[in-house]
Amino acid sequence: MKNPNKKDPYAALRIKEFNIFLLLRFALVFAWSMQFIIIEWQVYSITKDPLSLGIIGLMEIVPALSMALFAGHIVDQKEKRNLLAICISFFSLISLGLFLLTWPKIVQDWSTNSVLYCIYALVFFGGFIRAFFGPTIFSLIALIVPKKIYPNAATWSSSTWQMASVLGPATAGVLISIIGVHWSLCFVFGLVMFSLITLSQIKKKPILNPKIGEPVMQSLKEGIRFVFKTKAILGAITLDMVAVLFGGAVALLPIFAQDILKVGSEGFGVLRAAPAVGAFLTMLATAYLPISKNAGMKLLAAIFGFGVCIIVFGLSSIFWISVVALFFSGVTDGVSMVIRQTILQIKTPDHMRGRVSSVNSMFVGSSNELGAFESGVTAKLMGTVTAVVFGGTMTLITVITTGIVSPSFRKLDLRKDIEEHEKDD
Repeated sequence: MKNPNKKDPYAALRIKEFNIFLLLRFALVFAWSMQFIIIEWQVYSITKDPLSLGIIGLMEIVPALSMALFAGHIVDQKEKRNLLAICISFFSLISLGLFLLTWPKIVQDWSTNSVLYCIYALVFFGGFIRAFFGPTIFSLIALIVPKKIYPNAATWSSSTWQMASVLGPATAGVLISIIGVHWSLCFVFGLVMFSLITLSQIKKKPILNPKIGEPVMQSLKEGIRFVFKTKAILGAITLDMVAVLFGGAVALLPIFAQDILKVGSEGFGVLRAAPAVGAFLTMLATAYLPISKNAGMKLLAAIFGFGVCIIVFGLSSIFWISVVALFFSGVTDGVSMVIRQTILQIKTPDHMRGRVSSVNSMFVGSSNELGAFESGVTAKLMGTVTAVVFGGTMTLITVITTGIVSPSFRKLDLRKDIEEHEKDD
């Protein structure tokens, strides 16, 4: 006889529209991660300068940060399905532009700097689009699944993101060596168009914001005030932001692959995929073993472990040790991501999801690009290995400091919040 108290690890997957959403998200993340890897490889191949990798991150973070809060306001005011369609359409233009920029005739006729600056320009444009992607997808999930299975949906959605992040970099590395950068970007464009077609299978959703037409500044202030007032959300995203900012070794992987470990594009793909593999497997495990109990301590322990893995990776000169270190950095990051997403989904009201997700993207999402810039600058100043070890050490210091100064965060437990959501449904 079935135990009524036992959690169903496949609860969200029993909803047809959620499965369509996962397919859509997989295609988008797969395409985006492939495109970013290909751009990194191409830019470093052109310049042989670690700072150029940092500039890629800077070009994306500037517009993403400047538009984040306004994007959250717009997402809370608009219908989510159509807004996502607009985002994907613009993404397709970027992919098409990068494909054309690597056309052999253009590469031959244009100067290296002209091609490089155009790549930076398209990445910059992509930063504006990314500001809308996160809040729109975060809000759409909550309109597809009932509240009582938010944690389960967050786990599967994050797992899908990680699976795409596993296959995207690995595929990019293989395709670069087989068909080259140009046709690899054509494959990316095809994936983006597939995601746009898939989105048509999801119905339009109601707008749950009771304050349609609310003045922009008042709306933004309300969103920021909510985040800073909700200590669980503020603590989680701040801690993760610092870890990602200083632990951004992934941005320097082209240097490790080409100059330190000397493993070529295939090895680069393996290195880039290793942390995503670890995170994906961890997220699958959390579907069966929820980590809501003692969530604060688990989050602190996960990010501490992440810092240790980054230090080991930085010090390693052996390929498979580097792969293992990156794999376990993904394991710890997977725990962190599931806890953070669960906190956001459970503690955010429906009418504020766009704005809260935008603040989160400013703290965490954009810190990936800012971390890439920080890694590029420190690698230029300190050397690549020293920069990675420095970042891991700063992550450890941040975790220890947070654990000491914030006892309430150490005691954070999500079980009661989850039970209340189940009663509401």
